[in-house]
Amino acid sequence: MIADSQRIRKSDFVIFYLQQNISQGIYEGKFYGIFKAKEDLSFLDNNDEKQFLKNELVKSLTFRTLIEPYEVYAKGVTEWEALDEIKYIQSPNQMLWSLIYRKLKGNRGNTMITIYESERLFKLLRDKNKRQILNGPNFTYDFSTQEIRLDKAAHKYTGRKEPIDILPRLARKFNEGKAFETHLQAYIIQNIGRNTNQSLDNCLLEGVDLEWIGNEVSCGVGMQRIDIMLPLIKKDIRIAMPIELKSVEANPNNIIQLQRYIDWLEQYYIPNRISDIQPALITKKIEDKKQVRYKDITDSFKKFNGINSKCLPMKYIEYGLKNNKLEFKEEKY
Repeated sequence: MIADSQRIRKSDFVIFYLQQNISQGIYEGKFYGIFKAKEDLSFLDNNDEKQFLKNELVKSLTFRTLIEPYEVYAKGVTEWEALDEIKYIQSPNQMLWSLIYRKLKGNRGNTMITIYESERLFKLLRDKNKRQILNGPNFTYDFSTQEIRLDKAAHKYTGRKEPIDILPRLARKFNEGKAFETHLQAYIIQNIGRNTNQSLDNCLLEGVDLEWIGNEVSCGVGMQRIDIMLPLIKKDIRIAMPIELKSVEANPNNIIQLQRYIDWLEQYYIPNRISDIQPALITKKIEDKKQVRYKDITDSFKKFNGINSKCLPMKYIEYGLKNNKLEFKEEKY
């Protein structure tokens, strides 16, 4: 959940999903929008008596994101219209798989979707509302009509905005020899492209632009998920970078999961968003690289590149903790 919230960047599009709730007369889930994130990252408002709107909502919302209107439409697109209706679908890879996987695997409060998926969802919203935008700064949701409507009252956030710092807990687990892969994922998601860790940006971005950021990106009806996905733009060339993370040192078996990611991207992502594929593996630093096992590891990387000759060579990046700071370095092999 923290990684989901720290993925958000200013001007990211936001679509709301209202779940089915028969007791409130909501007989099917619907998608509503279009909004945008007002600033980078989400922030924290802890669950206590001071939490903003806790009494009014009758629930705790710990992670908060400020949003602003972009193109707000009254009517929502039903889940059936978005996910099941296929009369305009020419190929299975055009379906909204990010949302289908989300439905199959259980609820997730903040799910990233690809750019081509967002474009399709936006078109469905515009068509459903005959492109009639609600013009105004303030909105509310009307349960009686199940529509968004204009509101005279201005709704300002007056709660706490505490930043989320992942590094202290990650560093403690690193030093204690405990698993910290989820913390590493959240740290990279939070800091990538923000000039807060130059070694990280140098290894993964090398001056290119981020198109969007994904974490735990579902890539199959099983439980396969890409740890981090970074679609990039280098001049006029798009690059899809699936990243496998490890809290331990690299081993030859790491390429197995990366191969599954590439196979899925080639079938489902690339036909919709023509891109080069640049796989990446990020693991804990191997201190002694003169050992025989290290050669076995790099040989497996070279074999992997040979099998996937249509892809860019795999990036191999190691990290270590120095002076309570994570340092990343790309290793040539």
